[in-house]
Amino acid sequence: MSATAKTFFRIRMLPALHGDCLWIEYGAGKRTRRVLIDGGPIGAWNALESQLKSLPAGDRRIELVVLTHVDTDHVDGLVRLFAEPPPWPFTVRDVWFNGWRHMEQAHGLLGGRQGEFFSALLAQRLDAGQWNRAFDGAAVVVRDDAPLPRIELAGGLALTLLSPTPAKLDRMRDAWRKDVRDFDPGDLDAAWAVLARQKKYLPADGLLGSTPELDELLEKQSRPDNAAANGSSIAFLAELAVPESAPASRSASGDPAVKSALFLADAHPDVVCESLRRLLDERGQGTLHVDAVKVAHHGSKANTTDELMSLVRSPKFLVSTNGGIFRHPDAEAVQRIVARSLVQPPLLVFNYRCATNEAWGEADLQRELGFEALFAEGDDGITIEL
Repeated sequence: MSATAKTFFRIRMLPALHGDCLWIEYGAGKRTRRVLIDGGPIGAWNALESQLKSLPAGDRRIELVVLTHVDTDHVDGLVRLFAEPPPWPFTVRDVWFNGWRHMEQAHGLLGGRQGEFFSALLAQRLDAGQWNRAFDGAAVVVRDDAPLPRIELAGGLALTLLSPTPAKLDRMRDAWRKDVRDFDPGDLDAAWAVLARQKKYLPADGLLGSTPELDELLEKQSRPDNAAANGSSIAFLAELAVPESAPASRSASGDPAVKSALFLADAHPDVVCESLRRLLDERGQGTLHVDAVKVAHHGSKANTTDELMSLVRSPKFLVSTNGGIFRHPDAEAVQRIVARSLVQPPLLVFNYRCATNEAWGEADLQRELGFEALFAEGDDGITIEL
C-alpha cells in the first residue's frame, strides 16, 4: 500500500425497511475491505442482494458478517443470504453471532426460531472455525473480569466490543427457549428440516439445494422486538487508523489519525454506557470522539439516554428505518440527540424520508433547534463518508 494512498471509511445504510442492514467499506487507495452488519427483514432482501451483485469480479471478500441479534428485522436477510447453496459469489472470513451454543453449552446449537435457522445454516455452510473465529468459537461477549475485547480485522479496522454481557445473554437464552415450539430445542436436524420449508427464505433452486419446495405456505413468522433480544445485541466501536503521511479529512475530534463510528444495533444503553466508561477510563479520556453513531434501535426513545449522549462526541447520528411497524424514530430520541449532542449543530442522517421523520427536514425547525438533516434520495439507501 502506498504511503500516500487515501484512507477511506464509509457506511451505507441499505434500504432495510424498518430494520438494519449496514454495508461498511474501508481501506486505502484501490484496496477495499468490507463488513456487513445484519440483513434486514425478508422484505428488504433485494437491497442486500443487489449490493452483493455489485461487487467487482475478483474482489468479493467480506472480512466480517455480524448478526447483532435475532429479531426478524435484523436476521431474516442473513438467513436468506446463507440459504444459497455454495459455492457463493463471495467469500467471508468470519461471522459473529451468538447462538444457543454460546449461552447453554450443554445443549448444542439452539437459538430463538430465526436463531435456530441461522445456527443450522452456519453449521452447514461455514468451514470449521469460521463461526466467531475472532473469539475462538466462543461467545461474542463483554465480561466484567476481562478487558473489553478488541479485534483487528485485515486492513487495520479495530473493533472494540461494547455489548452484550453474560447477564443479557442469560435473559436471551430464556426467551429463545420459549420461542422454539415446533421441534425439540437443540435438535439441529429438525431445525434444518423446518428451515427447508420456509418459503420466504427459498432461493430459486430450493433453500437447501436438495430439498424440494412444499406446496403449502407456512404461517408467516413475525416476532415483535422484545427487551431480551435487544439486550443481546452485539455492539461495538470501529476505528480505522490513518497513516500520518496519508491525506485525510479531519475526524470529529480534529485528529486526522483515526476514522471511527459506533455501531449500537438495538443494544441496551446501560450496557453500552458501562462499556464506554470502561473504555474511557482505559484511555484516560472524558468523552469518546467518533465521526458517526449508528443510533440504537432505529431511534427508539428507550435506547438513547442523556448518559449515553454525555459520553460520546459525534457530529453525525445515523438512523435506519422507514418508520414501518414500530413507527421509529421516536420524536423523544431525536430531540434528545439534537439537544444533548456535544457537537453542535449535529447532522441527522436518515436512510428514508418517511412520515415518522419528515418533520426533521423542515428548514425552520432546523434553524430553531440548531441541527441539520440529510435524507436518502429515492429508495437506494444512503452512504456516509467518514
